Amino acid sequence: MAAPKRGRSASAQSKPGRSLALILIAIVALTGGMFASGHTTPRLGIDLAGGTSITLRAVPEKGQESAVNKTNMDTAVDIMNRRVNGLGVSEAEVQTQGTRNIIVNIPKGTNSEEARQQVGTTAKLYFRPVLATEASAGAATASPSPSASSSASSSSSSSASPKATGSSSSPKATGSSTTPSATTTSQGRAASDALKADSTSSASPSATASASATPSATSSSAASAAAAQLEAQYTALDCSKKSVQNTAGKDSKATDATVACGKVSGVWYKYLLGPAAVDGTDVKKASAVFNTTTAAGWQVTMDFTGGGSKKFATITGELAKNTSPQNEFGIVLDGQVVSSPYVSSSITGGNAEISGSFTQTEAQSLANMLSYGALPLTFKEDSVTTVTAALGGEQLHAGLIAGAIGLALVVLYLLIFYRGLSVIAIPSLLVSAILTYVIMALLGPGIGFALNLPAVCGAIVAIGITADSFIVFFERIRDEIREGRSLRPSVERAWPRARRTILVSDFVSFLAAAVLFIVTVGKVQGFAFTLGLTTVLDVVVVFLFTKPLMTILARRKFFADGHKWSGIDPKALGAKPPLRRTRRPAGSAAGPVDPKEA
Repeated sequence: MAAPKRGRSASAQSKPGRSLALILIAIVALTGGMFASGHTTPRLGIDLAGGTSITLRAVPEKGQESAVNKTNMDTAVDIMNRRVNGLGVSEAEVQTQGTRNIIVNIPKGTNSEEARQQVGTTAKLYFRPVLATEASAGAATASPSPSASSSASSSSSSSASPKATGSSSSPKATGSSTTPSATTTSQGRAASDALKADSTSSASPSATASASATPSATSSSAASAAAAQLEAQYTALDCSKKSVQNTAGKDSKATDATVACGKVSGVWYKYLLGPAAVDGTDVKKASAVFNTTTAAGWQVTMDFTGGGSKKFATITGELAKNTSPQNEFGIVLDGQVVSSPYVSSSITGGNAEISGSFTQTEAQSLANMLSYGALPLTFKEDSVTTVTAALGGEQLHAGLIAGAIGLALVVLYLLIFYRGLSVIAIPSLLVSAILTYVIMALLGPGIGFALNLPAVCGAIVAIGITADSFIVFFERIRDEIREGRSLRPSVERAWPRARRTILVSDFVSFLAAAVLFIVTVGKVQGFAFTLGLTTVLDVVVVFLFTKPLMTILARRKFFADGHKWSGIDPKALGAKPPLRRTRRPAGSAAGPVDPKEA
């Protein structure tokens, strides 16, 4: 009788230890990486760790109700998401709810307060010329300030620069003018510094308001009244009061002159600003960079669009002709001046820098505002809900209890129905759990994955999926034993059929998880991601651990002889008599023998 063919399956059968060694090495390597990274536990989502949930409602401008549409809402979600992620808040969720609301979930333990401030800052971003500015009552002069400068090689190298406090010349000798009576300030929190003129030497509010609101000396009485009203508003404005710091000029139109407040080194200043010259949408990109070639330190670089380049060159050229403070431009976000650098020449080429006494945090914050500050709609903060860590801990505790109960029921089922085979199934479940935990812990700092309550549910569901793969394999082995085969051949004959079933089943589960992840938003994606991850790990564990371990144990007497507690007792399974192969006597003819020939 010919010997059985030894192919790829026979080789794998004879060396199952290689597969076991491979998966054990992978576990050790991943676990070592987890401890080396310092992240030994998965990141928790807002519903488990606590955090803040903000509801923003789109408020269209008068006569522009049609602006609240799906396109603008999706754009706003994308911009808000990038603004939050720009601060390093990787698990923050930004999603629409209905047709007018946007929900922002910011987890605890990140830059949540800064993220809330920037997400709540929902108005548009403008670059406005500064017409007049002065400190609030009782304010003292501040420290050195930053400047805007061109980074385009084709433009003048002396586009803009800061002036030092009390100095009669600029640190960058770029032809900037000085005013003996001028004092200086620095833009602190939002990383914007600028030379501030004292009220005695700055342009008169009346003159500047008239220049911006009145087109000519023979303007209409209505325009004159508007200029007078703006002058009175500027004179009465006290930016030291919290009630007006974020509301002054917030509802003004881009085409109108306005007033605004801005914080400079802890001191609030009031500004009289001209109509917007450049829109925030004209900024293509802004980045915080550290200049190692000079003593400038942290800077903010800006790249403008084609149209924005022309606008910015025009306004900086006009401002460069003026003296302080009218050579400054205010970067206004949500009605508040976040930076007011000055310029000394026209900035062309579509690139500019804002330099000064920035810290890294200040530079990154300003760059984030410039990059993601322009929203297509105005939003109002409807509600802010804080989920405490205690409540999140209770939900996590309940989820872990549910998982433990589910795992205990699966183990109990395996012990009752598969007896000795549970020695294979339970370690396989343990290996799958270890891999899932370690990978989740590594994915936190890696891609920003955070474990939320639906993700915990996905992990619990995965227990059943993994156990189902074992059951399919065990039942195929039992089918072969019922046919009268011994255990070792049964394992190898059952594996190809079980393998096909397991792959098809896991493919369907993974496909469902992928579709769910793509078409849903928010926390449901956590469920889909965990389900997909554990489905892939199920295939890895079954192929590299469960099957090789079964092959090794099939050689042990306890299983090979079909002990009644092994779970594969032939008598208990109602097996047929053992199959025997018979051999014909040499020279005998095939077929039945005629009695007459005997």
